[in-house]
Amino acid sequence: MADRFRELERPQAGRPKDIVLMATVSSFESLRFPSKSDLRQFGELFQPLYIASSDEARRQAVAALSRCPQIPEETALFIARQPIAIAAIFLMGAKTLNDATIKHILRIAGPEHARAIGRRDNLSPAIIEALVGTHQQHASRRTGKDRDAALEEAARLDREEKMRDELRALVRAATPAVEAPIRVFPASEIHQSLFVRFARTGDVGMIAVTLADALSSSQWLSERILLDVSGRQLAETLLALRVPEADSLFVLSTLYPHLADGGADTLLASLDAAEAVRRIESWQRADSYTNGDGLPAAANTDDMEVKGLDNHGKSSQTGRQRPAV
Repeated sequence: MADRFRELERPQAGRPKDIVLMATVSSFESLRFPSKSDLRQFGELFQPLYIASSDEARRQAVAALSRCPQIPEETALFIARQPIAIAAIFLMGAKTLNDATIKHILRIAGPEHARAIGRRDNLSPAIIEALVGTHQQHASRRTGKDRDAALEEAARLDREEKMRDELRALVRAATPAVEAPIRVFPASEIHQSLFVRFARTGDVGMIAVTLADALSSSQWLSERILLDVSGRQLAETLLALRVPEADSLFVLSTLYPHLADGGADTLLASLDAAEAVRRIESWQRADSYTNGDGLPAAANTDDMEVKGLDNHGKSSQTGRQRPAV
């Protein structure tokens, strides 16, 4: 048992670092009561494998370690200093982090990492006080209530969405009869990262906000896309936004459990990219016709789908139910 990590460290032909990293983490995760020697060997092996691996392997490894009741302290601090897109899930839910380690992380981490820590369950009074002090350092005029990062970010994006709606209304009022055609532009790297991050945490509301921003549309449209429980509308949207296939498969299989085990691959393979772009642009046109009460004017049959009809012309769900996560 003591040498199991050293066995993984030995080079093997055709064995990428990603596989070695995940095998090392899985082997450590299987130890119910790791000895001091196990912790030491894992700590020595983890960092160089992590540095040599891809971002996706890093995210998976960190997510797995967040479930472990005990990991080496130096490994915990190393993970806490990683970019927030990788470290967030560890900072929000790692069982191994005690108050002393969290205080150390708050002293060396930035505001995004502090906000992730603020979303942990059952924060002790000492950590809450440390969070308030950290927020005062980064923004002296913010109160302790602003430590809830998800609510703060959602409120900010909601304000931006309202401003965009107002600007679009002003532009429509001042634009001549001939307008530039609506187009779908590829999602930025930030949007792609947020899709994966919020899918991983099960935050469908924030996915809707991010999707609306990527489409330059109202949140009403993005929520209607997510309400298609078959997952097809979201798959078409991700394809039209040119989200990398691996990220699209992860988001689809996470939001719609019935698409796991190959279902998402089959769905994406059945779609045509050019047709997906055409359909999303028609949805954007319908959304641009939306008046103040939130009901779009029917532009064509594709636009009617967004109003509540599925791909077969049958009435789809009209409630506010969200897909399972």
